[in-house]
This record gives sequence, C-alpha cells and structure tokens, in this order.
Amino acid sequence: MTALTRVRDRLGALTPFQVAGTLLALALGALAVYPLALVVIRPFVTDGRIDLAPIRDMLAQPDLVTLLWHTAAVVGASGLAGLVIGSSLAWVNERTDARMGLLTDVVPLVPFLLPPIAGAIGWSLLGSERSGYLNLALRPLLGIEGTGPVDVHSWYGIIFVYTIYQVPYVFMIVSAGLRNTDPALEEQSRMSGAGPLRTLRRISLPAVRPSMGAAALLMVWTGFGLFSIPAILAPQAGLDILSVRVVQLLSFTYPPETGVAVALNLVVMLVVTLVWYAQTRMLRSTRTAGIGGKGARPRPMRLGRWRTPVRAAIVLYLALTSVLPLGALVLVSLTGFWSNTVDWSRLNLDAVVRTLTDTATQEALLNSLVLGVVCATVGVLAAAVVSVLVRRSGRGAGMLVDAAIKFPPTLSHLVIAVGFVLAFSGAPFHLGGTLWILMLAYISLHMPQATTASDAAISQVAPELTDASRISGAGQSRTFRRITLPLMTPGLLAGWALLFVTIAGDIGASAILAGTGNEVVGFRILEVFANGDYAMLGAISIILTLATSLVVLPVTWYARRRGGSPLSRTQP
Repeated sequence: MTALTRVRDRLGALTPFQVAGTLLALALGALAVYPLALVVIRPFVTDGRIDLAPIRDMLAQPDLVTLLWHTAAVVGASGLAGLVIGSSLAWVNERTDARMGLLTDVVPLVPFLLPPIAGAIGWSLLGSERSGYLNLALRPLLGIEGTGPVDVHSWYGIIFVYTIYQVPYVFMIVSAGLRNTDPALEEQSRMSGAGPLRTLRRISLPAVRPSMGAAALLMVWTGFGLFSIPAILAPQAGLDILSVRVVQLLSFTYPPETGVAVALNLVVMLVVTLVWYAQTRMLRSTRTAGIGGKGARPRPMRLGRWRTPVRAAIVLYLALTSVLPLGALVLVSLTGFWSNTVDWSRLNLDAVVRTLTDTATQEALLNSLVLGVVCATVGVLAAAVVSVLVRRSGRGAGMLVDAAIKFPPTLSHLVIAVGFVLAFSGAPFHLGGTLWILMLAYISLHMPQATTASDAAISQVAPELTDASRISGAGQSRTFRRITLPLMTPGLLAGWALLFVTIAGDIGASAILAGTGNEVVGFRILEVFANGDYAMLGAISIILTLATSLVVLPVTWYARRRGGSPLSRTQP
C-alpha cells in the first residue's frame, strides 16, 4: 500500500465531527501563529538570512541574570503561595462544613474581578510606606512615627499582590475538579480509619492533580505576563521584572528593540514549555477519581472546633485581599484625590457621576463586556472541541495542535498585539481600529486559559461513557453534545468565567489595538491613569467590578448546581 493510499484511507475514515474539529484547531493555530510569525521572524531575518543578533543583544544585557532572577523569584513564590491558598480554599468550600454558601464561593474571586492595574493602585494607596491609608491607620495604633509599618513597594509586597491575582485561577479550577471527583472514595477512606490529613494526602490531592497541574500552568502564563502590577509596584522596590522590561523595549525605546524583547520572551516560552510538558505527562499518567456511571453526593467533613477559626480565616482573607483595596479605591473616588489626610465631611459622588456620564467610559464598558461574553463563549466551546480531539488523537498530532494553540500567547501580549496590527490592520483585512481585531486578538491570546481548563475537565470524564454512547449508535457529534459537553460543564464554566474577566479588563493587547474608534476599559484605564485622575480610575474600577460580578456570580452559582452531584467512579 502506497503512502498516498494510506493517507486517503485515513482521510476517508474521518467523521464529520473530526473534520470540523480539525479545521477549527487549524484555524485557531493559524490565528495564533500567523501574527506571531510576522513580528517574531522579522527581527531574526536580514536580507533573507538568519540573523541571531537579537539573541546576542539579549545575552549582552548587563543585568540579564538579575532580571531573570527577580522575575523567577516573584512568579515562583507567588505561584506556590497561590497554589496552596487556592487549593485550601477550594477544599474547605467543597469538602467541609465550614462552607458559608455564596460567600465562600465568591471570596477568592473578588480580587480577580478588579483589573490588575486598579488592584495594584489600590494596594499602592493602602501600602505606600509614607502616605498609604493602611499605614495612616496603623501608625497611631502601634505608636509608630514616620513611615511604615507596611511597605507594598517591596519584595513581600509585590509577591503578596501577585498571589492575590493567582489564587482565583487555582480556586476555580480545583473547585471544578473537586466537584467532578468521587466523594465516596474520601468517605470510604475516613470510614476505614484514615484521618483527615491522610485522606487529603492519599485520596483528595491525587484526585485533583490534573486540575492543580492546569492551575499551575495558568499561573506560569499569567505570572510572567502580568505587567501592570510590577509596573506600579516594582520600580520603587528596586526590582526588575521581565514584563516591564519588554514594554520598555517596545514602547519607550527608539527605535523599538523588538528583537531583544522577543528574545527575552523566548526564555519565558522555554519555562512554559517545561511546565506544559510536565502537565501533559501528568494528565497521561494520573489515576483520578473521575466522572463515571454511578451517582454520588458529597457529605461535608465536620471540622468540629476548627470550624469557627477556619471561617474566621476566610472572612479575614476577604477583608485583606478584597475589602481593603476596594475600600481604598472607593475612598479616593469619593475624596477626589489621594492625600495623607481624609476630610470625611467633604466626601462626594462627583467622580462617580462624572464617570457614569462620560461617553468614552460608557462606550468602553459596553464594548468590554460584550467582547468578554462573546470571546469567552467562542473560546470555551472551541477549546472543548479541541481538547476532546487532542485527548482522543495520537500523541504526536494531538500535542502539535495543543502546542500551536497554547505557546504563541506565552510571549508578551504587547508583542502579539504588534503582530495583529501587522497581520490584520491593512490589506486585505482592514480591521484596524475595529472591534473585530480586538475579538480575534482576545480569542488567540486567551485560548491557553480556555484549553487548560477544558483539558482538566475532559481528563475527569471516564472514556467508557463516550464509548458506550458510540456503541449504542450515536455519532461523535451527538456524543459530544449529549454526553461529553454536559459532563465537562463545571470545568468549562470555570474557564468561561476566567476568560470573561480577563478579557473584560484586558490592558496588554488593548494598549496596542484599541483606540478612540474601538475603545475598551483597559485602554480607558490607561488614559485615565496617564492623566493622574485617581478618583475617576477608582470609579471606573468599582463600576467594572460590579458589572463583571453581575455576570460571574450567576455563572458560579450555575456551575455549582451542575457540579453538585456529579456522576462518579474511579477512572482508570
């Protein structure tokens, strides 16, 4: 049999679902790779020949080691802290009687609803060593004069703020994983005499290992890509962070040193490759408690005398990570300016009214919310199809498709945004200055979050359910629609919420692709921040937080209902 005949036979054996899914995966891969190639390959090609000068220039950076060390330390420490805190909050909420209803569902997510630039400014208002609101309140109580005791512009301050924005990724994905695992196994472990810690170590943690791997991968992506937090907090701490350096090379150097910026991002791509490979190996080798054929409802573990302290710790976490920064932004919006003294008698709503009646802000909010809903829905559904195909396909083809979708966005969003300008602003597309170019960029840049969440969701669906459906005569499309997709729903809804919030408050791509004709919240926030209008910035942030909460909270509630009584069994 010739090679051509074998290829023809394989193509003929493809089902319509496989054909459509493959075309979708190729389109997503092309959407990610094409703009990337335009901006990445160009610096490395001179007169038709490969030119490694950008890499040599990157290696010649005098503070390269310091830059990489500072970045790795901040991302690594915050990622580890986020994994521990987020997983603990998810376990308490899903498996113990310390759960407090909607409050424990929402507590870890509230900081995530605030754009990172607004959150960083909120903490700067609170923790500035000399005039931060928190220091102004603590110094009289502690009898301290001068400065301190809190300094958010420091190692521990930056790691703390990074951690706040990492915890929601872990909490949402691990919570979905716990809802999709078999709680009967944990009950059997406790009935057999195993204590809570042993049950957690031997049963619960292995069951959610795919979800924890997915969360770790997302934290690496987001940690290296965060720009606004280190841009505001790192300079005064004397820290060099890679994302800030990339922006400086692209936006504040003339001519822009795109080659060096891309070369620096190749280091990030290497790190992400290693984490992605480890996660892929984990998904292939793990034995998890997945969704299967027998119904089970979790019975909360009774914490006894520890119930009240655990609940108090959750409330304290809410106050520390959410109430304080939001309160600082509310206070500066009501006072109209940032000062080391607050005249409570002069508080007013002028900044809020000015924000609500500002035409540019209204348009930006509407555009961001619509783009968030549309892009999150398209992205999650596409990711579900791709994850099913990757899981069911051969290793080589599946991993190639997975890599084509996931790895281009590991570069700086600003670098990719420049690629989208080169690819789609001119002929033949002419999408520059429209919402279409933002939609394409958002889908491409945030597909890793969607596919990582869907990978974790599909890994917990027992394959014999889909096999039984196909044996019963259902095609792949019907099996996906009636069996696979409903069982993946809790994990997919977590991914949808992640995409919606990050897209609605996106700043990286918006800084390049948005303008007066297609203004979005991220671009508007940058405009207001550049003008030094802290009052309006606080008002915009609060309004955006309320708007995204009205969308995310119902989704979270529905995800809990869908995942509350999963069909469970031990997946081989």
